[in-house]
This record gives sequence, C-alpha cells and structure tokens, in this order.
Amino acid sequence: MLHDLTDFLSDNESIDSTVSYYYQARNFKTGQLLQLPRTKLAEKIAHGLMRNLASNNEVEGKMYGVLLVETHYGEQKVLKAVSGLAPTSTDWVPSIPGRAQVAEAERSSLKALEQIKQKLKDFQSLPQKKEYLKLSQYYQEQIEALNFTHAQNRQLRNKTRALTPNQQALEQLEQDSRAETRAKKQLKQQRDSVLRPLEAMINQADEQIKQLKQKRKFISSNLQNQLYQAYRLNNFQGESLSLDSWMPIPTGTGECCLPKLLHYAAVNRLKPLSLAEFWWGSSLRGKVSGQFYGACLERCQPLLGFLLSGISNIDLPIVYEDPYLLVVDKPNGLLSVPGRYSTSQDSVENRLKLYYGEGQFVKAVHRLDQDTSGVIVIAKDPVTYQILLKQFASREITKIYEAVLDGVTAIERGTIGLPLWSDPLNRPYQKVDWELGKPSITHFQLIACDGLRSRLELIPETGRTHQLRMHVIAGLGAPILGDRLYGSQNQKGRLYLHAKKICFQHPQLADKYLHLQSDVPF
Repeated sequence: MLHDLTDFLSDNESIDSTVSYYYQARNFKTGQLLQLPRTKLAEKIAHGLMRNLASNNEVEGKMYGVLLVETHYGEQKVLKAVSGLAPTSTDWVPSIPGRAQVAEAERSSLKALEQIKQKLKDFQSLPQKKEYLKLSQYYQEQIEALNFTHAQNRQLRNKTRALTPNQQALEQLEQDSRAETRAKKQLKQQRDSVLRPLEAMINQADEQIKQLKQKRKFISSNLQNQLYQAYRLNNFQGESLSLDSWMPIPTGTGECCLPKLLHYAAVNRLKPLSLAEFWWGSSLRGKVSGQFYGACLERCQPLLGFLLSGISNIDLPIVYEDPYLLVVDKPNGLLSVPGRYSTSQDSVENRLKLYYGEGQFVKAVHRLDQDTSGVIVIAKDPVTYQILLKQFASREITKIYEAVLDGVTAIERGTIGLPLWSDPLNRPYQKVDWELGKPSITHFQLIACDGLRSRLELIPETGRTHQLRMHVIAGLGAPILGDRLYGSQNQKGRLYLHAKKICFQHPQLADKYLHLQSDVPF
C-alpha cells in the first residue's frame, strides 16, 4: 500500500516542496481553517502515476489521487487511490470500511434496481406510443385539409348568396354547409375512437413508469442510507463519524479518492504532507485528462473540514509561546513573510495566520532568509510588535547562528565589519562597498574544523540582507556550504546556516529575560 517515491520519480528529479494549491476547509466545530497543500513534489508524483496509467492503457475517465505521507520512522511514502470501487490490487488504497456490512442488502437492492430499469425501458419503448403519434399526426393532417376545403366552400357560398334571390338555391347552400359540419364531426369521432384506447394504454404505462421511478427512488435512498450509516470516516484527532452525519450528500461520496486517502492515513497514523488529485481518461463533464483539480464541491468538500481535523497546519515547531509573543523554529526553504506573487504565499506568517484565525494579530518581528532555518520571533499584538521592533533597532536582542563553511579558516575568533550595499541593478545580490555600503558587523568564533570545512558560531550586531553569507565569504574567504547564490551554483542540498539562539528582554514582562534556542539540524 505504501510506495517509495522512486516508484513515481526518476533519479534526476529534484525535490520541490513549493506549494501550488491548498485543499482547505473549516473545522465544523471550531471554525478553524484547515489546510493540506498540493506541492510541486506531489504533482511530480502524480505525473509519475499518469505515466503508469498511460502504459497500462487506462482510459476510463476517473479521478485519481496521490498522498505524500510521513511514517512513524520519519520516512516519506506515497499512497494512491482512485474514485469508485478500488481495484483488487493491494497497490491501491481500499474503499472505506463498512461496505461489507451491507453487502447483502446492496446486492438485493441493485438487483431490484436493475429489474426496475428493464421495466422502465419496456414501458418507455411501448409500441402503442409510436402508433399513437403516427395516427395523431394523420388525423391532424386530415382535419386541417378538411378545414381548408370548408373555408374555400364557405367563401363561395357567401358570394352565391349575395348574387341569387332564389330561395331553393339558398336552401341548398345551407344543406351543403350542414353536410360539411357533419363530415368534420364524423372525422373527429373516428379519430377519438381510434386514439382513445391507445391513449388509455399510454396513460396506464406512464402511471406504471411513475410508480417504478418512485420505487427506484425509495430503494436507492434506502440503500444510500444503509451505506452511509455503515461507512465511518476517521480523522487525525481520533474522531469517527458515519457518512449519514453529513446528509444529504450525493450517492458515491464514500468512494471518492480524497476521503479514501485521508481516512486511510488517519487510521494508520500516517502524517499527510501533500495531496494531488487529477482526472485521467475521457470525460462527459468537461474534465481534462491529466489536469489537477481541487476537492469536488458536492461530495468531498463537505467532508474535508472533518477529515483534516488534527493535522498540524503550521508544521512549525513552537519553541516558546505566551499571550504576547511566539517563537517558532523555521525550516529552511520556507519564507518568513509572504512574497508579492500568488506562488510565494506559503510562509511562517501566513501559516500562523491560518492556524490562529482571522481575529488573531500575527506579525513577524524580523526575518530569516528563505534558505536559512532557525528561531524567529512573532508578535501576537500590535503593542508587543512595536516594542520588539525598537529592541531590534537598538540592538538589544542577541541572535546567534551556526554555519558550516565550504572551506577552512585559520582564524579562531574575530569581528567582520565590512559595509554592505545592495546593487539595485543586480538584486538580490549584496556586495562590499566602502562608499555606498551600510555599516555591518558580525562576530564569529570557530567551533570545529575537519581540514575541509569549518563550523562557526556567528553573532550579528546588525541585520543586513545576506549579511552572514557575504561576511564569511568576503571576510574569511569561504562561502557557507550549500550557498548557491554566493558560492558554487552546482551545490546540492540545504544552506548550512541556522539561527540557533535568540536572547531578549520580554517586551511585556519586566522580570522575564528569554533565552530561546533550537537544535542545529546539521
């Protein structure tokens, strides 16, 4: 059931955790917004599944899904599912448990529905219906032809009456008129005598059709209720609810791939990391094969708030929290604050805003580069935010970093005071500029050296953009390992720079001085 990433990815494909879309819904109890991202990595995994489907000539139109999960041992694995009844192969996530409990009722109901379907087909294709339509058309044409002839005769009689005073001739004209009226009446009587028996048979068939449809609706509804009472969904808080808790919802809801994947992950204690759903094959509803889609509004979206409950939306280790501020351990690769484009909105600040809700003030007091990991301070109210800003501006806050240089330095400790300038024509690069650069100060101490690389502790007094990255390469002659901006662009893996400690006076509690730190991950 659990697949390796290599089952879907080629060896040379990069791991990209950029978020391109969020599956999101609110917890139906708390109203909290819950999210699960669709990342570029999940999309690459999905494309790998598409290649497998193409090679197996899978053309029937269905929604497929892949869920990237983390196991108890910290391994990343993949689950795959398809909407509808799951294939018998153990490669796929199975249907939600519960269907077996009503298997006999389902079989008898489906048999009855099939019989009703055949009877409806027989009644709807009744030969008398075609005969009735044919004869109705025939008599309608006959009556219209008779009406036309009578109209012409009436005009001729009216002219004759105006020209002749002969009483006998006038009486003959009246007899002709009465004869035409009788002929028309006789034709209608003939029509009624032929059509009425057919009409009675058709009405009887229509009544049978109506009753069969009502019976079909009752059987379908009863079966659906039994299925929805048997189907039970689990979430990541350990809660379990039957599908009938969300009634009314469309038939087939329990067989969509999204609830299958999330239910299976919750039951097996697998941590969801990202999800991707796509359509594959032909479609009568305008779906495009190979295109990604969000949760369907009718079936999956109503369940999503429950299914996502218990997932940590922020996925950020909390180092410290009180009513005034929050300190989290930012992973490398995540922005501190959102960017200006829709593709750069995933950030520490936005994750916290979604986690706490719209009513909570959440604002990052300082920033770490996207590639830098470590502690970052978040204010939870405007007053705390302003006090902390002043503390940073007056250099009352101490930040301590640890870095690994891609090279060796013989200097054990010291201070680098090279002024840095951001060339507006070559952003985001910084450079040393003694004329235009801003004063920048970094203290450093050598922790270890293995002959190839040096491990340093870095304490910046100022907070210029890329200050530590520029100071070590310009002041010590070696870039930070993994720095593709100022070092070698061929390097793979993360930037070996981590904000491991921050110390400051609590902005609201005079008797509290904070020393907060996180473990160095390299």
